[in-house]
Amino acid sequence: MTLITGHRGARNLWPENSLAGFRNATALGVDAIEFDVHLTRSGELVVIHDATLERTAEGVGPVQDLSVEARKSVRLRGTDEAIPTLADVLDVLAVNKGIDLHVEIKIDETGTPYPDIAARVAAELFRFGVGERSYLTSFDPSVLEECRLHAPDVSRLVSVNAAWADKQGGLAAFIDRLDGLVEIVAIHHELMEAEWDLIRGRLPLDRLCVWTLNDEPGIRHWLERGIGSLTSDSPDLALKLRAGIAA
Repeated sequence: MTLITGHRGARNLWPENSLAGFRNATALGVDAIEFDVHLTRSGELVVIHDATLERTAEGVGPVQDLSVEARKSVRLRGTDEAIPTLADVLDVLAVNKGIDLHVEIKIDETGTPYPDIAARVAAELFRFGVGERSYLTSFDPSVLEECRLHAPDVSRLVSVNAAWADKQGGLAAFIDRLDGLVEIVAIHHELMEAEWDLIRGRLPLDRLCVWTLNDEPGIRHWLERGIGSLTSDSPDLALKLRAGIAA
């Protein structure tokens, strides 16, 4: 059975990376929830996708420049919530023991990895008792190598789309670099379709995740192919279609 992951909670249904979104997505019955983590200079691990505030928060500038007080005062767009910390999010998600967590390790606005972020994130995951059902994720294998070094007991997932694969010397070369590094390879649906034969020649279905699918034909196509997992901004639709296929 294909596992369904709520992307940034379920951002077509509720504001992305919001506590309300995470609470509501868990109530849908998703198999996993994906979210993003940055590190501020004040030492807080904060859950927000972009390295800057403008798109999803009522603020401007780099996320890493937020003081503790500023973070608490900045509202997420469409909510009365502050930008949550990783601890805030894990406090919501830890009680839902059947749901995996896909925790994307982000980089700063200059494209630079945050120092020690993998170890810091892993420590929080284990503090909340969710390390064994979490995946540390990134597009960058070097970030995942840091995750393996500093958090070897947490599973790992790598993401790739066509543009990123080209920068890595092609999809085949990229996949070959992943041997022993990750449990799951998450591939953008357009690249997955275009390179399906190559991908299936190297990876079993249960190690493949397709992203991000939000329309009925696209979701149904990959469910019927038996892909290991599927990431959606509209996990309610994906769950409905999965149930219909299984019936």
